[in-house]
Amino acid sequence: MRKRLGGLTEGGPTAAGAGGKAGARGAAEGGGVGGPRVQPGRPDRFARRCQLKVAVFGPHGLRSPGPGQPGAGQPGAGQLDAGQLDAGQLDAAGRGQPLLRVVTGQVLDASPQVLVIGTSEGEERFALAADARAWRGERTAPAAIRAGDQAVVRRHRSGREVADRIWANIGRVTGTIVQRHGRTLLVAQAGPSEAQGGGHQAVMIGKRAAGRIQVRFPRLEPGYLVDLIGIRHDGYLEGLVPATSQPTYRADHVPTPPLVNGHVPTAISGAAMWHEPGDEPDGLTGAAYPAVDPQNADDAGAAGSGCVSLPYLSVGSVLRVRNDCTGLSRVLPVLGPADTARLFCDRSVSCGPSPRGRIVDLTVTSFAELGGELDEGNVNVTIEIGA
Repeated sequence: MRKRLGGLTEGGPTAAGAGGKAGARGAAEGGGVGGPRVQPGRPDRFARRCQLKVAVFGPHGLRSPGPGQPGAGQPGAGQLDAGQLDAGQLDAAGRGQPLLRVVTGQVLDASPQVLVIGTSEGEERFALAADARAWRGERTAPAAIRAGDQAVVRRHRSGREVADRIWANIGRVTGTIVQRHGRTLLVAQAGPSEAQGGGHQAVMIGKRAAGRIQVRFPRLEPGYLVDLIGIRHDGYLEGLVPATSQPTYRADHVPTPPLVNGHVPTAISGAAMWHEPGDEPDGLTGAAYPAVDPQNADDAGAAGSGCVSLPYLSVGSVLRVRNDCTGLSRVLPVLGPADTARLFCDRSVSCGPSPRGRIVDLTVTSFAELGGELDEGNVNVTIEIGA
């Protein structure tokens, strides 16, 4: 779990793009759950962090429960309670369509009919749906999956132990180019991706993908942004797929958002991305947010929300995130700042162009459970604050 977990929001949000002050200082500051007020940086503030973490995420964190665990396929252990779920999730018991379930782990065995995944909870066996698809550097048949691959598996809509989508060894590097040597890039990452590789990642652009990537990212030079999806190797990413088109501006010249007149809307549409787990536990659900209140996060990074006017939120706040393409939605906690997402003013075109700007950075599990395709990179979403 990331170390930046901290305050709980209590008050109403204010616009980061309009320069507003955060509405509440959160429970990590001592103002929302009683007890004496403590100053940032004091030892007693950090001593309370474990209690706050359990209050927000439960004793084991917000994870997707495995088969046989309490709450599998319904609100229960490891998930938010029914009072925090939207109607689509409450109907999962039989009146509507449940959220797609995701399992991450290492492939122990793969055959044309059965896939066996080793997870932190043990082994899980999946039959392969007739229309199952896989990705291993490119979209392919599930037969291309090999034992030893690190896989993300999404269950079939029926809810049975049937695999619908499989992504093997998929990785992503999003950030600012620091160095370039031929087809090798060194990329600085921030936010949740920072834990993967200590904040810097090496990217080797594959020979066959070089032309396609160069078309979408014509300026592979220090100071410019890059966002590539590919095969994760030990110590580097083999870049194969451009996740978007390169912004025309440098990373230190992000456009400013328009001023907000009146109240900040509670529902905001834009693009959602995903990030590699890094040191996050398998199955973690949640979202990084571009405008985390710097007063309530130890390493909130640069203040502001980038090119989108977003309200400041504290770590531990909740968002309802809806995939505008599939209609699936889920209530997710804010895990930390999305400092890289705020730099991109692009659109998702998964089901028509979204409004400009990345408004949320989802964990792998959350992105896939909402019906997103990891190899496409982004998806159209709408978020509701404090849902």
